[in-house]
Amino acid sequence: MHGETAEHLGRVLRAKAGQLFELSDGNEVWLAQTEKVGRSEVEFSLVERVPAREPGPAIVLWLAIVKFDRFEWAIEKATELGVNAIVPLAAARSETALVAASEKRAARWKKILRESAQQARRVRVPELLPAAGLAEVIAMDRSEVRILLSERESALPLRDVLRTIQQAGRDDIVASAALAIGPEGGWTDAEFDAARAAGLAEASLGENILRTETAVCAALASLRFALG
Repeated sequence: MHGETAEHLGRVLRAKAGQLFELSDGNEVWLAQTEKVGRSEVEFSLVERVPAREPGPAIVLWLAIVKFDRFEWAIEKATELGVNAIVPLAAARSETALVAASEKRAARWKKILRESAQQARRVRVPELLPAAGLAEVIAMDRSEVRILLSERESALPLRDVLRTIQQAGRDDIVASAALAIGPEGGWTDAEFDAARAAGLAEASLGENILRTETAVCAALASLRFALG
């Protein structure tokens, strides 16, 4: 092992020869023993394969770009809650300056995803996809279940939407789902129309107005519980 991860093991965790760690290449997890620990390189010997799997369904999070401290907190928790991919969403009401600066944050966001995945002992790190508008993302996505969170009074509670999905697919396991969470200013009428035309289910998390990062945690936990 080389680079930043090796330096973290050696300098921060102060790993020593003979210690056991779990290693993953994105497909398998192995129990491994340190053989030699240097300043920027750690050598391991593999001991045994560790049973590991990613929980289903595969979830892609379409997350509107908001203030970066909140966005980064949200993707950290989304990783812990098992998302497989994240699309930074350039929603119509996302701040233009934040959208423009988002490309330069990609390396930092990937690091957050990697560290969060390691903390959660996940086999794979979620994929960070390029930023895109809602209509573009909808056109590219092929998820079986697609839900758009909404603050409109006409939106059904997420509980009811998920119950309907469960009843409709009682004999089948949902393999993939997409969840769209908008900016603090909400979706525009054009975005609602695009979502409805594409068959996305509009769902509400209740009467309280939630911050983006709160909605991420509440909705993902509900999805995992209902479809996992």
